[in-house]
Amino acid sequence: MPTTADDIVIEQPRSLDGLTDALGNLLADAVDGGASVGFVAPFGAREAADWWRSVSADIETRNVLLLVARLGDRIVGTVQLRLAPLPNARHRAEVAKLLVHRDVRRRGIARRLLAAIENVARREGRTLLVLDTISGSEADLLYRALGWTTVGSVPNYAAMPDGALAPTTYFYREL
Repeated sequence: MPTTADDIVIEQPRSLDGLTDALGNLLADAVDGGASVGFVAPFGAREAADWWRSVSADIETRNVLLLVARLGDRIVGTVQLRLAPLPNARHRAEVAKLLVHRDVRRRGIARRLLAAIENVARREGRTLLVLDTISGSEADLLYRALGWTTVGSVPNYAAMPDGALAPTTYFYREL
């Protein structure tokens, strides 16, 4: 029976204890699949797990709020809410690293993760969310379909995993 978004459980871990390898595999899968999420090839699960360990303190101090999507015991998706720390910015946050494993995409998991992170943002008193993604990508189309507002794009902003430069589109959403 195919996986649906209803089979997915979304959790908010307070730490990365026991999660870095699974999250590393998810991040490595995204980069291997061509996603521009901050890394270039070659980039394997070990480097990805190291990156997750580097943000562990931000998650434990709640500067970054993390959601994971599980299918059974397997982490198949994640998204972050990066809280703006300055006094004049405590109403906003950045949505980052929305990742869904390639073998479970197109089943509503990204939509559920985005809805859940918006609820987390509301709970935290955040009323403005921002994010960026590669222009014309599947993620770009998803954000547009979900009603995010386009701010504009910057040419040659992000390097793809193969090193080619691509334009990035910025979005915002008022909650």
